[in-house]
Amino acid sequence: MHQSLTGGMVVSRALARYGIRTVFSLAGASHTFLLEALQRDGFRIISNRHESGCVSAADGYARVTGRLGVALIIADQGMPNAINGIATAFHACSPVLVLVARLPESWTEAESEYDNLKHPLVGSISKWARTVPTAERLAEYVDAAAKRALTGRRGPVVLQIPQELLQAKVTDAAALIPPIPQAARPAADSAAILRAAQLLQAAKKPLLIAGAGACHGEASDALRALVERCDLPIAGNGLGRGLVPEDGVRSFSWPFMQLVAHEADVVCVIGARLKQRLGYGLPPRFAANAQFIQIDIEAEELSRNRRIDVAIIANAGLACRQLLGALDSVATRTGDTVGRAAWVRDALQARFQYLDKLADSKISTDVIHPLVLGRAIARHVDAAAIVIGDGADIQNWMYATLPVRQAPGFLDHYPMGAMGVGTPLAVGAAAAAREIAEQTGTQPRQIVMTTGDGAFGFYPAELHAAAQAGLKITCIIGNDGAWGTELHAQTQAIGRSVNTELGFPPYEKVAQGFGCAGLQVSSPAKLEAVLDAAFAHDGTCVVNVIIDRNTGVAIKTEPLAKMILFDDLASGSRTLA
Repeated sequence: MHQSLTGGMVVSRALARYGIRTVFSLAGASHTFLLEALQRDGFRIISNRHESGCVSAADGYARVTGRLGVALIIADQGMPNAINGIATAFHACSPVLVLVARLPESWTEAESEYDNLKHPLVGSISKWARTVPTAERLAEYVDAAAKRALTGRRGPVVLQIPQELLQAKVTDAAALIPPIPQAARPAADSAAILRAAQLLQAAKKPLLIAGAGACHGEASDALRALVERCDLPIAGNGLGRGLVPEDGVRSFSWPFMQLVAHEADVVCVIGARLKQRLGYGLPPRFAANAQFIQIDIEAEELSRNRRIDVAIIANAGLACRQLLGALDSVATRTGDTVGRAAWVRDALQARFQYLDKLADSKISTDVIHPLVLGRAIARHVDAAAIVIGDGADIQNWMYATLPVRQAPGFLDHYPMGAMGVGTPLAVGAAAAAREIAEQTGTQPRQIVMTTGDGAFGFYPAELHAAAQAGLKITCIIGNDGAWGTELHAQTQAIGRSVNTELGFPPYEKVAQGFGCAGLQVSSPAKLEAVLDAAFAHDGTCVVNVIIDRNTGVAIKTEPLAKMILFDDLASGSRTLA
């Protein structure tokens, strides 16, 4: 006997095949039949408060699980609101499916003010955008969207569904929901792998750089073996942080390590794009005569901005395992390489000493220095923690203090740089951690978010989503009462600041108003006790930490303090290496 399902049921069952058990949504009549189906099928529905926050929460879930993150919004008013979230996911290569409910087909006029069919708002910030034509093709379109989001260089996709399709009856729907398509995992060309191994083996100062593609490609085990057996130093950037636990000996965060990257003679870039954060791969961030190896699943990323000596198109995990085997073979013939990783730590000694001296000098002051704050947070963060970074000046100091020891373990607003998305990213990460813990019978990973007072102001209402969903997030705001980066930049440029003052609103009370715990601290003597209370709280807790505003001066004037670099980017007159 034929089974009749609603279109909403078809979509729900199609999504379930991808291992998704949590979705993110703004409440809305347009999704009624889908929401009902999702609830009946056992999905958790996280109720967000802004479309961009909804998409960014799905982004956070996707980064932590490696699965498809799903966000439900509406067209017309909802799509413009979602742009920042979609763009952030696009630049972060995060596989997010944005399901957009559109007004009924019968409401579409020949000269409507907004042409929903062409998806003009998302064309440049999504991998793929389509409208489902009939209810019978809903599962097919979900699979097409998922394939685009999850394969190659990952990214967000937009699937628009006229709302009458979610209500429509679909006969024999079970036959329309086949097994999910299997994604290919391309291996590397063996000749290119051998050449890369030879370059790394001959290097005096080799360097590995791992990005999101290395995390998506499940390269952690192979990278750890490369670092340990071949004594190679590694710098993780973004989602690539923690693939090899950051120990300050052979594994570092890229923001901390980048100050000495120009000393490397052979650089192997694994699943990371040579964009602004990596100085475009050009001098002065890297030496002009350094030899580059690049491994990426997307061919267009190879030799972007800098000419690459050995370009390898492959899944990062497979390629790293091939490279490990080749290096083992090459090392057997050419001799020992023990001690080569030490060059990075040796080169960073001035930075280590500067930060230690600065932290020691600020411990007994009457205001909280963000470096002291970061080190205090680090004492509360466990090895499996997921750290979410937001803000500007405050994030600079967190790069100097908070190591990441497990991947995926670091989420931030870069490379897009849209401050404020840290809060919804944390919501998605916490939902993902809870879901994974339930599936594996383990404790949820700790979720720690650090942000600035300016960044926190963008999406504070997403704390309500966290409270309603019963999520545990520890959020620490470094509050200097200003747009700190702009204040110090203007002061340096013109001797004063304009339009940078924020004052000191009681952000802890904002958190309380949304159903979370909220604490404030301004005294260094009380900092440890307040952090103890925040981390012990069984739920989401926001700590409003009043910090020393003057600390931003060092970021503008002292190179050893700078973890976020802009002023050394190559000019238009550069010569490609």
